Amino acid sequence: MLEKIPSAVGEALSGLKAGMEKTAYHAVFADIPETLTLTSPAFADGGEIPARFTADGPGTSPPLAWSGLPTQTAALVLLVEDAGSPTPQPLVHLIVWNLPLTPDSLDEGALPSPGRPLPGPSLGKNSFLRPEWLPPDPPSGHGSHAYLFQLYALASAVDLPESPGRGAVLDAMRGQVIGKGGLVGTYARA
Repeated sequence: MLEKIPSAVGEALSGLKAGMEKTAYHAVFADIPETLTLTSPAFADGGEIPARFTADGPGTSPPLAWSGLPTQTAALVLLVEDAGSPTPQPLVHLIVWNLPLTPDSLDEGALPSPGRPLPGPSLGKNSFLRPEWLPPDPPSGHGSHAYLFQLYALASAVDLPESPGRGAVLDAMRGQVIGKGGLVGTYARA
């Protein structure tokens, strides 16, 4: 969708970015210890997300793996936000709440994405109001976007209505988060 924005418009907006400090990881849960390790076999922390996981490819969800869960972990929440979005707040690309503790990974394409509805974990609404993986789709010429994959360990499962939004999920998590871990993937269009 954003690939249709002319590169000149993307360049004009290149100074506008939500910022990493506005992600839930740094704004809402800044005081939570970073005890979890979140990785992807598809890209290194700070590395470029392969096009197959973006709107320039099939847009499937990337594989992820984690370790270091506190022993009292009862549930996991996975949140992906685009800190480089030219919006006041980071764009939400994925919310998975009450993610099972085992296995300690998600396979490539394990989550629903545009045109690929799948059964699976409890999903919240992304910024396009859909309960699925929203593939990175930065405007041409806007520069590199940083996508923060955030994994949170919770002391108890959260009870939410079907397909909640970011605010409802974060409110339900307050007081329950006992550990976190992050992974940054980048992506840019020429």
